[in-house]
Amino acid sequence: MNPAENPVQQAPLSPGERARLVPSLSTRGQLDEIERMRVHAARVWAMGKTVLRRGDLLSEGFCRELHKRMFGAIWRDAGQYRTTERSPGWEPSRIAEGVAMFLDDAEAWLRFGTYPVDEAAVRLHHRLAGLHPWSNGNGRHARLIADILVASQGEEPPTWGARLGEARARYVEAIRVAESGDFGPLVEFARG
Repeated sequence: MNPAENPVQQAPLSPGERARLVPSLSTRGQLDEIERMRVHAARVWAMGKTVLRRGDLLSEGFCRELHKRMFGAIWRDAGQYRTTERSPGWEPSRIAEGVAMFLDDAEAWLRFGTYPVDEAAVRLHHRLAGLHPWSNGNGRHARLIADILVASQGEEPPTWGARLGEARARYVEAIRVAESGDFGPLVEFARG
C-alpha cells in the first residue's frame, strides 16, 4: 500500500504529541519517517569503534545519551525519563532505580558468564522495555542497547527477526513467552 493511502500514516498527531514535538509535523507518517532517520543516525554513531570501546555503555548516563541521540531532534523530553504512569511500565519515581539495577545485572552477567552474550543482551532488552522508562521509543531504544552490548563484545548484533516473515507478530509473541521466564523464543527471534 502506498503510504499516502494508509490512513494510519495520514492520521493527525494528537495535541499532546504535537506539544512535545520539536519539529513541525502534522501526520503520523511524517513522524515515523523522521524517527526512522534519527534512529538510523544514532545507530551509526553507536556502532562506531570509539563508542563501542567506551567504558560506560552499561550506565544510566549512556542510556540517556543514546535516547537523546535517537529522539532529541524530535521529542522535547528525549533522554529524560517519563513522569506519567504507563501500563506497561514501572512507576515514574522508580525508573532511575530500575534502569541502574538492570544495567548492573547485565554487567554482572557478562563478567561472570551467566548467559551467552546474545542472551544477556536479549534479557537486558526485555527488562528495559518492560520498565518503559521513556515516553516514546522504548522498544527501539532497548533493542539498540542490546545491539550495542553484543557489538561491544566483538560479536554480530542481533537481527531482531529481519530474516523472518511476520516479524512484528513473532516479536510480540516472543516477548509474551519471555514474561513467563522462557527467553528461548526471544533469543531465537533476535538471532533470526
